[in-house]
Amino acid sequence: MRTVPVVRNILEANQRLAEENRKVFRDAGLFVINLMSGPGAGKTSLLERTIDGLRGQVRIGVIEGDIQSTYDADRISQKGAQVVQLNTGGACHLDGNMIKSALEPLDLERLDLLVVENVGNLVCPAEFNLGEDMKVMILSVAEGDDKPLKYPLMFQTSAVLLINKVDLLPYVDCDVKVMRERALQLNGDLTIFEVSCRTGQGLEAWFQWLREQVAMRKAKGDGAKA
Repeated sequence: MRTVPVVRNILEANQRLAEENRKVFRDAGLFVINLMSGPGAGKTSLLERTIDGLRGQVRIGVIEGDIQSTYDADRISQKGAQVVQLNTGGACHLDGNMIKSALEPLDLERLDLLVVENVGNLVCPAEFNLGEDMKVMILSVAEGDDKPLKYPLMFQTSAVLLINKVDLLPYVDCDVKVMRERALQLNGDLTIFEVSCRTGQGLEAWFQWLREQVAMRKAKGDGAKA
């Protein structure tokens, strides 16, 4: 059987497309994050809060990845952000070719930050490079503190972990200290924010991190903004 070469070829082809996307992003001076989580962890709620929190400071565009529907894209559109919906038709993750196809409708020159909201899945999205600068992961306290043990690659490939729904801690069986420890054992470089998209707790630190990343991208002079 030649399954290993086939898998390698798929990933190599995706990597080439991801590098093409990365050049487009650099030329536009964009900071790009690949936002990943399991279903229901709060990706879209975080994006809504982030668009509101950075309004007038950072111009944000969103590529929404879902198996079906435009529900999340409709929510983001109501916030006034540029948004493109990608429906995978059953695929459990986005890939470089999908992202390439989504770029044409976006006015990249009028954006500072592009967020790719990946399909809700704690496995496949971690394996595929989209051309992003960083992978960012959301894990809600309702999912439990055992997830770093069960889905290590997500934590190993991410630069940032947002522990969401901390307002629910009195009602769920989750130890945030244990969650943090397990995540950092897998990736000692993780930047971790404890947040609640419902109450707003901890979100300002996340906003400030994004401001700093966008400013650093601009300072590198990789692209000129309109």
